[in-house]
Order: sequence, then C-alpha cells, then structure tokens
Amino acid sequence: MYSLVTAAFGYNVLYICGTDEYGTATETKAMEENCSSTNLYHKIHKEVYDWFDISFDEFGRTSTPQHTEVCQAIFKKLMENNWLSENRMQQLYCETCQRFLADRLVEGTCPTLDCNYDSARGDQCEKCGKLLNPTELKDPRCKVCQSTPQIRDTDHLFLELPLLKDKLEEYINNMSIAGCWSQNAIQATYAWLKEGLRSRCITRDLKWGVPVPHEKYKDKVFYVWFDAPIGYVSITACYTPEWEKWWKNPENVDLYQFMGKDNVPFHTVMFPSTLIGTGENWTLMKSISVTEYLNYEAEVWRYYLLTNRPEVSDSLFTWVDLQAKLNTELLNNLGNFINRVLSFIAKAPGLGYGSSIPDAPGAESHYLTKALAEKVGAYLEQYIEAMEKVKLKQGLKIGMSISSEGNGYLQESQFWKLYKEDRASCSIVMRTSVGLVYLLSCLLEPFMPSFSLEVLKQLNLPPETRARKPWELLPAGHKIGTPEPLFNELEKFAGSQADRVVKAEAEAKKIVEQLKEAKFQKQKSTKSGSEVQIKKSCKSEVSISRLDIRVGLIKEAQKHPDADSLYVKEIDVGEVATRTVVSGLVKHVTLEEMLNRKVCVLCNLKPATMRESIHKQWFLLLPTRMAPRVTFPGFEGKPDRVLNPKKKIWETLQSDLHTDAQLFAFYKDVPFTTSAGVCKVKSISNGVIS
Repeated sequence: MYSLVTAAFGYNVLYICGTDEYGTATETKAMEENCSSTNLYHKIHKEVYDWFDISFDEFGRTSTPQHTEVCQAIFKKLMENNWLSENRMQQLYCETCQRFLADRLVEGTCPTLDCNYDSARGDQCEKCGKLLNPTELKDPRCKVCQSTPQIRDTDHLFLELPLLKDKLEEYINNMSIAGCWSQNAIQATYAWLKEGLRSRCITRDLKWGVPVPHEKYKDKVFYVWFDAPIGYVSITACYTPEWEKWWKNPENVDLYQFMGKDNVPFHTVMFPSTLIGTGENWTLMKSISVTEYLNYEAEVWRYYLLTNRPEVSDSLFTWVDLQAKLNTELLNNLGNFINRVLSFIAKAPGLGYGSSIPDAPGAESHYLTKALAEKVGAYLEQYIEAMEKVKLKQGLKIGMSISSEGNGYLQESQFWKLYKEDRASCSIVMRTSVGLVYLLSCLLEPFMPSFSLEVLKQLNLPPETRARKPWELLPAGHKIGTPEPLFNELEKFAGSQADRVVKAEAEAKKIVEQLKEAKFQKQKSTKSGSEVQIKKSCKSEVSISRLDIRVGLIKEAQKHPDADSLYVKEIDVGEVATRTVVSGLVKHVTLEEMLNRKVCVLCNLKPATMRESIHKQWFLLLPTRMAPRVTFPGFEGKPDRVLNPKKKIWETLQSDLHTDAQLFAFYKDVPFTTSAGVCKVKSISNGVIS
C-alpha cells in the first residue's frame, strides 16, 4: 500500500520482500515434511501475497549466490573492524540425534519470572517476548526426538553489540524521531537498550545456511537473524546490479520497513548494528511501521485486515465486526455511492445522460459543490499527510470519509429532482460526483487494487489523475463503461456452527407453520416425527438460487416522460441507494396505489435502458416487517453477481413462476420464502409471474 501511494506521489520506489529460507525453523520443518529446505516455503509465501493482490518489484529468497556474497562481504568487514569476538559457549547436544541443537530445535519452560511458558523456544519466548539462550530454558527437550539434551562446549563468533552501543543509540535517537517510528517499535527497541546490550552469537552448528568464510568455523553457518535482514540487500542485488545506488546512498534514499511486533529488535538493533559496524555508508532504516497481532477465527478480506490493522494493540476478529464493516462501509457506503452515480449517468437521455459525463459550467459558484470541494481538499491534505507518516489505517479511513461525503452530497442535492427541475445544477452534481468516483479509485487503490481496477473499467479510464477539483477530474463528454455492483452483501448472521443450525431449524419450523396455514402438501420427516419436510422440487438444470430476488419498498413513482404506459419507480431494497425500475403497470395500478407498496425485485439482471423488471404479478403482500431476500427451500447456493443475458437464466426460470388459488407465490411447487414468512400476492390468483 505504502509503495503504491509513494509511487503515485511521484517518488522513485523500489518494493522488495522475500522468503527467509535459512535457519532452524526451515530445516526442522523440512525434516518433518521429508522435503528440500529450498522448496518448502518460497512458493507458498508467493501464493499468499498474490492472493492478497500484493505485488513486489522483486520477491526474492535468501538461498541465492547473491545473498551468500553480500552476507560474507559484510561479515569480513566486521572482522576487519574488530566488532566480532570468539567465545566458547555451552550448547545443548542431543545424544540421540548426534548433533548440537540450534535454538529452535530446543523447547522448554521460560525462565522469566511470572511467565513459565512451557513451550518457549531456545531463542525466544513467544509468550513474554524475552530473547533467550537455549541453556537458559528450564526442563529443555530436543524438538526432534523429545529426549533431554546435554550441555557441551562449542566455539562461536559473536557480534559485540556493547561496543557498538554509542553509535547505535545515536542512530536510534535521531531516526526514531525523524522517521516517525510507530510507538510499539520505539517501546520494543528501548526495552532492549534498557535491559543492556549483550554480545550476540552470529554462528550456528547447522548445515543449512550461509557458510561462515573462516577456516576455523567453516563447518558452521550464520545465525538466521544475522543473515536474514541482509536478504533485503541481496534481493535488491538480484533485482539490479546497481543495488548500491539504493543501499549505499543514504543522502538520496529513505528506507521504510513494515513488520510484526516480534521482529522489531532484529531490525532496530541487530541489523543497524551490523551495517554500522562495517564502517561503510549504508542506507539505514528511516521509518518502521509495526503491527500488533490480529487474533482471528477465519480468513478475512483485504479491506477488513486493513481497517482492523492492529497498529497500537492486538486486534480480535469477530464475525459481527466483519459483517458490519463489509455491509455498512463497503456495500452501503462506497459501493452504493459509486453505483448510484454511474447508474444514473448511464441511463438513457430523458432519464439520465446516456453514459456521457455532462458539462458543468458554473460549478465553482454552486453552493453545495463548492462546500464539497473544500471538504474533499482538506481530506486530501490529511490523506497525504497520513500516508507519508505511514498511518495506513488513518489513510483508509479518510478515503472512506470522502465516499461518505459523496453520499451526503447526493442526498442533499436531490439530483433526481434536479434532473427535471434544474438540469444545469443536476449536471454539476453528477459531473462532480463522477469525479469523486475517480478520485476514490485512486486513493483506495493501494488498499484495494482489484476494486480500483474494476471502478476504472466501469469509468473507461486509465489510473492517472492530478486535478484537485472534483468537477475537473473527468472531461465532459467522456463515455463511461457499464456500471455493475462492486460488492456483495455478507450474510448477516454471527455465531457458531451450532448456533446456525438452531437458527435454521427455527426458521424451518416457522415456514412449516405458514405452509400448514396455506394448506400445502406436507410430508413427515424421516429423521423426526415432529418435523415436516417440504417436498423438494425436481432438480432443474438452472437453479432458482441464481436469482437475487429481494423485497423492496417503492419510495417514489412517476410516469415515464416518454412513454404513457410506463412507470419509473425508485425502490428501496435495503441499500443506501434506491434502485430505478421501469415497468408497464399504468393500466393496472394507479400512481397513488404504487407508492409505499412492497414488491419483489430481481436485483441481478444486467442493467438496461428500458426493461419491465417488475410485472403486475410481482407485487407481493408480505408479513409485517420487510425481509430483503427471497429464498426457495431445498435450493442452496448464492445468486449470480449479474445474470448473463446470453445464458437466458431468467427466461429459463421464469416459466415456472406462478401464483396459486390462495395467492401464494411459487417456483414450481416451492413457495417464495423469506425470514418473515411465505410471500403472497395482492390480487391475482393462478397467475403467471413474468
């Protein structure tokens, strides 16, 4: 996200990441999986980033010749400058496995007072975060064979952090302020300094890793947290042979790093100390953005992860929060604003603008539009400031606030009335609004790239914009693409699987009682003598579940300006924006009777200029409260986003829609059903629903 924002701001940006392939964790897991350490994680990591639509200039790995070369060169500089020492240390040795056990091959009880976590690793306790040496663990055990290891002497190389303390503290004190380090990064770093820096061992008795270029230690490899951060440099070297223009050019390059809270000390203490110790002019990290842990129950969307980004404290995932954010913020705020604007512009002349963006002379003197422009301008300045300071959640929130302003602007302007009464003002409102749509696609692109690409496709525009006034963002006369819904509603139910079963059973019993009242054919369930089971219809080649039928309320109705037999209606189907529907019911229903009627609306037909989307038999009397979705017992599945007209799905299913003598609506022998009850029409019995 930050790389996309800075690139949009005009900076020359290089975005790198990669797989840290060395170390005990990888070697141990490869042993468990009986596979090569090289092939274990890299492909999986890349697929995860691709799934989240995250793209890098270079996604590399540490098992490359370039990494070995850069890592060994840095080591030699540290040796020359006397920042390394040789020490004999005691290390755990497993007699069963016949090997020294590296940090992560040892588990035991954390020695920290009041912690006593019994699965602490040999290098760090995951519970309290304290860095450890394996010999400090209480009741240690070999992770491979679970036997108790013995302590033996072994020689290793150490980075003398205490000798580098003054240089390191000078860097931290200056850069933590200049780079606006996140508070959790500052706290973790100073906790290390307060505890007192210790010499850190940088070699391990392993085979898998970067070989130590020293005769005495040629059978050892570098500790993974010594070589892994150097991977940023080596991955850049894989990207370009001119890597030093990025990594040895602090006067012209700023380094920004993003990570979880458990990795902070290795990037604010270990890695800077390593580079400082070489005596070379390295580009040291300027800013670090750290996230706390997000504790969640299931996979969630990119948007939710970003809005719930745990920048200050750990976050807890709940379905209720997920549903609220997706349905309220994405669907009802952002998605409906964009669809409302583009759908109106796409309407035929006489109802809209025939897909052409109207001219908007006099926009600067239009009161509502001028006020909106001032608000949006202020939001843009806040957005830029937030993103420059790596306040990503704040940047996303500001972008969504602009969408909210757009919705308020549309409502206050009452553009649907302006179109008839003041066409010039309506043109100003619509051109300004479509400019906001374009602006939102650009501002939110770092957070939701696929969303932005879809918006730009519907706008028929490339992803470039520099104008500041909303009505100047898009040229008058530009032809937009085809508007389509951007988001689907997430089922509004939270709870465990058991809760879902209970709820489903309760709804089924409720429907059964209504079916009894309607005197439908009943059949006792073979599983329970007290339950009644609806006889399933024969399977259709095309499932009725593909139709997105919702219960709506007619909020406005008027005769079509160019067709005496047609009504134009604004129908509330539970979204922020109403849906505009044209139907030929003038001869059957008066205008007064049309208002505030509950109707069934087929919501996933492909938008068309003129379509009798609601025929007379579609007016249904429902129980007292509105129920947004119509379902058909026995038919599972989600509706299509938009029905493909070439597949003739609606035409195929429509022939089996009808009402019975008691005015109940059916698909074949299955009733139109909502959570509020079974649907019943106003007056036409034994009719065809078309």
